[in-house]
Amino acid sequence: MKRREFLSLAGGAALASQMASVLVHEHVLVDFVGADQIRPGRYDRDEVFRIARPKLEELRRLGCRRLLECTPNFLGRDPELLARLSDAASLQIWSNTGLYGAANHKFVPAFARSETAAQLAKRWVAETREAWRPRFIKIGVNRGPLDELDRKLVRAAAIASRETGLTIASHTGDGAAAVEQLEIVTAERVSPAKFVWVHAQNERDHGLHEKVARAGAWVEFDGIGPKTAEFHLQCVRFLAAKGLLRRTLLSQDAGWYHVGEAGGGEFRGYTYLYSDFLPRIEPAQVPVLMWENPRAAFGA
Repeated sequence: MKRREFLSLAGGAALASQMASVLVHEHVLVDFVGADQIRPGRYDRDEVFRIARPKLEELRRLGCRRLLECTPNFLGRDPELLARLSDAASLQIWSNTGLYGAANHKFVPAFARSETAAQLAKRWVAETREAWRPRFIKIGVNRGPLDELDRKLVRAAAIASRETGLTIASHTGDGAAAVEQLEIVTAERVSPAKFVWVHAQNERDHGLHEKVARAGAWVEFDGIGPKTAEFHLQCVRFLAAKGLLRRTLLSQDAGWYHVGEAGGGEFRGYTYLYSDFLPRIEPAQVPVLMWENPRAAFGA
């Protein structure tokens, strides 16, 4: 695919042209009711489809070819809905296996509290043989130091990654938790390149960003929006200056049809990164951040 640079338009506005790109951390639907209450039928798939489809089609026109949908199981993961949207929008949408332990384990099902890391990993490996085929492992942990359950989820993810080759994307509370997770992953004989520190922008210490990137893991700055753009730019420029641009990932953490809210609440579109943020990045860095790095991190 050809990559084109970004065009600056009159009036200071900017618009992305048809550059091939991948978004590594977005959502379509989330359900925050909790693992003990979540069940099928809590939302209307047709309504979600009607709301999400035009947003995804708009994204496709901007050159996005793949979106990693990061909603885990027991938090609203719906592979059937994603497959339908993928076909309608002509956009690859990758789903995940794994469990989300952040938010003080509200979304961790009862079986995960009693099973071993090896048993959890076996469940996740089995999901990779399903027809919908998860393409990465999504977990979540709280702030460091990690408690026993969080450490078990990370170890399970590492075991599953070792057996399947899938990359681990971990919602991470802070830099200390990122460093601790990386130690667990490598102790399980998994390459640091199979670990993505999600929400790294929530850690203000650039030294920890550098430490994790220099160790060979991926540092993901997501949640990009008007209120956060300046710090996100600072993060990218810092790692670039350290020679670590090729360990850096960008995304928006947008979308979010909220189950239980009228009409799904406010569904945030996926265009800000293209229209406002990327034009402020050095042009030569854009294809690295938006095409080469995502494919290196998660596979082509």
